[in-house]
Amino acid sequence: MFIVDTALKARHEAGNPVRVGMIGAGFMGRGVANQMLNSVPGMELVAISNRNVDTAKRAYQEAGVEDINVVSTVADLENSIAAGGYAVTDDPMLLCRADGIDALIEVTGAVEFGAHVVMEAIAHKKHVVLMNAELDGTIGPILKTYADKAGVILSACDGDQPGVEMNLYRFVKSIGLTPLVCGNIKGLQDPYRNPTTQKGFAEQWGQNVNMVTSFADGTKVSFEQAIVANATGMTVAKRGMLGHDFRLHQDELVKQYGLNYTGHIDDLTKLYDVDQLKELGGIVDYVVAVKPGPGVYVFGTHDDPKQRHYLNLYKLGEGPLYSFYTPYHLCHFEVPLSVARVVLFGDPVMTPIAGQKVDVVTTAKIDLKAGETIDCIGGFMTYGECETAEITAAENLLPVGLAEGCKLKRDVAKDQTLTYDDVELPPGRLCDKLRAEQNAMFAPQKSLAGVA
Repeated sequence: MFIVDTALKARHEAGNPVRVGMIGAGFMGRGVANQMLNSVPGMELVAISNRNVDTAKRAYQEAGVEDINVVSTVADLENSIAAGGYAVTDDPMLLCRADGIDALIEVTGAVEFGAHVVMEAIAHKKHVVLMNAELDGTIGPILKTYADKAGVILSACDGDQPGVEMNLYRFVKSIGLTPLVCGNIKGLQDPYRNPTTQKGFAEQWGQNVNMVTSFADGTKVSFEQAIVANATGMTVAKRGMLGHDFRLHQDELVKQYGLNYTGHIDDLTKLYDVDQLKELGGIVDYVVAVKPGPGVYVFGTHDDPKQRHYLNLYKLGEGPLYSFYTPYHLCHFEVPLSVARVVLFGDPVMTPIAGQKVDVVTTAKIDLKAGETIDCIGGFMTYGECETAEITAAENLLPVGLAEGCKLKRDVAKDQTLTYDDVELPPGRLCDKLRAEQNAMFAPQKSLAGVA
């Protein structure tokens, strides 16, 4: 952070801001626009693409920008950028192709659409910062392969939980500990939530109801933890993660683990078997109804008894697991800093280290019937759960990022995990083509002892 702000200040003083384009102007995109335009000297949001141009205009207007250029060609967009203007369009490919843009932020949450955008941006040598864990968790490794070949960076973003976890993971490693758990602290987890149950909350906060539903039903946290696993080499202890929910099982958990439970994440190091964690190579996980929420945590261990003595002195306890946490995640506030890290320092916040370690597979939220077409993520029909890439491949499980639009060949019972054999894929999708490439390129590998 303290390097990034100084570098941005220098770009501001030199009159040479980092120029950014954004794809998507929903609730989170509007927050990014406001932050970048009003609080980040040295960076300019020069263009926004959204399928509804008025929504893209709204993002600028809410940030105080009224002089907006509507563009329909690459030349028009390049002229707007050269003149120091702000442009909107319904064609995202203009932002991918135009000169004068250093990086793109993709903030749609859509898999098929996002695949087209990212591939076009990479083809035109653009760095891409994703606020799209759904895309990253489905085909991130193959997209990174294309980015590497093009000499550009594909990165997740800071601010959202995965990026905050990765920052904390890097910190814990940097002071000599071995991270063994990367975790997400949630306030709610109910796989049967749907757009009807979440409608009121979505309306209260002005958010998309399907996105809100994916938060509540566990799909979003599954994607978030999957991309952390893919960036660290960690795995999951079981399908769906351990996911201790203290709303439901507090007395049992306290009795089983002998916890002196005060409601804080520091209390929960005893939940995990260190030897098992080491054997697995570390795990990603989540807990529900624990303070500080909504934060993230990393539990690490140290092999040096002298350093363990110091850690105890510094009030982290006797181990063998030590608790580190960040008590908040600030989403859009930190996205511009992610862009600066990528553009100015070549430092991705988070990116897959190879192929999938953890996938997010499709599970039936209700009894599904042959002939039905699966609705979107955060809908009425399915939810996502983390599973190892090995098991996903061996059982031919259907990634939830590819489930939308699939037609069911047979009935599937509630809580049953779907396979490719259960569905008919929509024809001609780029995401399926890229997923097939990814599967062919990266054969699942067993977790190694110790964390990379």
